[in-house]
Amino acid sequence: MTPRRAIAGVGQVLLWSGGSLWIGRDAGRVERHAHHAIQITLSMDSHVRLAGADGEWQEHLGAVVPPHLVHRFDGCGQRTAMLFVEPETGQGRALLERHGTAAITDLSAERAEALVAPLRSAYLAGASKEALLALAQMAIAALAGHVPAEVGVDPRIARAIAWVRSRLDLPISLDEAAAIANLSPSRFRHLFVAQTGVSFRAYLLWARVGAAVGAAMNGQSWTAAAQDAGFADSAHLSRTCRRMFGFAPASLIAEPPARAATSTGERSR
Repeated sequence: MTPRRAIAGVGQVLLWSGGSLWIGRDAGRVERHAHHAIQITLSMDSHVRLAGADGEWQEHLGAVVPPHLVHRFDGCGQRTAMLFVEPETGQGRALLERHGTAAITDLSAERAEALVAPLRSAYLAGASKEALLALAQMAIAALAGHVPAEVGVDPRIARAIAWVRSRLDLPISLDEAAAIANLSPSRFRHLFVAQTGVSFRAYLLWARVGAAVGAAMNGQSWTAAAQDAGFADSAHLSRTCRRMFGFAPASLIAEPPARAATSTGERSR
């Protein structure tokens, strides 16, 4: 018999500038990994499990994982909503101020349910991508709280990040990004790390992975998605995705929005 392909999850991946929503069913177990974003994990069923790099598994209805923390995840085959927020954004900085940067933070049952309930209802009803995105951003805003106007990345770095994200399908060099920021390459390199917590090269890979996954989950082949996001080939995308998310990208299965209600309806009864 042909071995059954491992599935990390079946659902949708929706992106916006500075964040994304990964929502779906049959969320599986992924091993040690670390990524640039703050991860807000919300179970739409009974629980998920998370563990630090060498720690024990802990059950959660909701949890916040800080950026760059090596961790493991197990969706226990259930429906899950994951929200990723880049830490250099205003909301990202507010989340880090509230929840810290050193360890996984558990959310109370009441807090987790309040955050996930609108997303669950919309997902089960087969809501549009636009509706899911709006609800995801509302959940992040509720968890982050008030974000002072002055909180956020240096405008020069913000300008470079926006430029990078507008041309991920093209070669991008640090020197070019530094010119967009009106900084010398050496000053840009140091300021970028200080403002984002990650090197320019690492951020570029993070942005490329997100773009490729989002494109493939919206209908592109993995090969085309990898090339359009600036990867040399799908193997390069796969290696990078494994390091950042703990699974090969092809283990994600796209689920059309209209099928969400019918494919999960039995479990919700």
